[in-house]
Amino acid sequence: MVKKIGVLFGMETTFPPALVEKIKSMQVPGVTAEAVKVGGVKMAVPSDYAVIVDRISHDIPFYRGMLKNAVLTGTHVINNPFWWSADDKFFNYALASKLGVAVPPTVLLPHKQHPPNTTDQSHRNLVYPLNWEEVFEYVGFPAFLKPFDGGGWKDVHKVDNPDEFFEAYDKSRDLCMTLQRGVNFKEYFRCYVVGQEHVHIMQYDPRATFHQRYVKDAPPVDPKLLDRVRKDALKLCRALGYDLNTVEFAVEDGVPYAIDFMNPAPDADVNSVGIDNFNWIVQHVAELAVKKAQSEAPPLTELRWSKFLNGEAGAAKKKAPAKKAASKKGTKVATK
Repeated sequence: MVKKIGVLFGMETTFPPALVEKIKSMQVPGVTAEAVKVGGVKMAVPSDYAVIVDRISHDIPFYRGMLKNAVLTGTHVINNPFWWSADDKFFNYALASKLGVAVPPTVLLPHKQHPPNTTDQSHRNLVYPLNWEEVFEYVGFPAFLKPFDGGGWKDVHKVDNPDEFFEAYDKSRDLCMTLQRGVNFKEYFRCYVVGQEHVHIMQYDPRATFHQRYVKDAPPVDPKLLDRVRKDALKLCRALGYDLNTVEFAVEDGVPYAIDFMNPAPDADVNSVGIDNFNWIVQHVAELAVKKAQSEAPPLTELRWSKFLNGEAGAAKKKAPAKKAASKKGTKVATK
């Protein structure tokens, strides 16, 4: 019986078809790939797919419900829709700090406006007024005000003092926000992590215009710094249980601070990441999807999150082969 790998996507035009074609080109006996086709979903009835690579369910609740049903009936989903539904960036920061990964001081803030269908009476447990001086002393300035579960730099504001903070906070509507100390970075990395095993480190500049953020022809980087970035990226993704993610690090005084690592459907558009990075992510996601399609193990042995929260998810991974000794002058990383 042929095992199908399905790619579930939205407005993307480059990565999904390239992934399908890459899997087909591998010519693995008994494995094929296509764009997912779905209509009304019958409860507890298996899908047609051995594996689904999810690129869009965070925006479409129907797809998220379909994927949970698919996992329940035996489909491997990249990434686990149960955990993705429960995860948020503030929890990620707290978990990272417990794992020993450097994270800037961060505070979770109440909504500026009441969420829909709530009133003052719904918020009687909140301290009012909030002790803003305590918050500012803990976080410091400059800082970034950003949604606790957002993405794509949407609704993110850099603030240099309390006045700028309150101006931005007043515009946050009913979003739940975090305030995080800014990192005066010298280097900044965005890392693809695939299968909780493979890490591709890319030099990145979030201050540049969108199409120029993946740095080209960047100078070499200290190999010890790259090694720590690689290890921390794996540590985070294994603890969270993500098989596909990007992890971002801002480096200040030689310390890589984990800034963003809840990206289970990371940017993989050739027009933004560049051809070399694009080829890497297509190849490694294709290999991961085929590996899962060929696996006889169920997608989940238990619908619990405990293993994701204590790092056991990656405990059984084999050690990567030893790297060749790097030049004292530094190591080049992906820059295109």
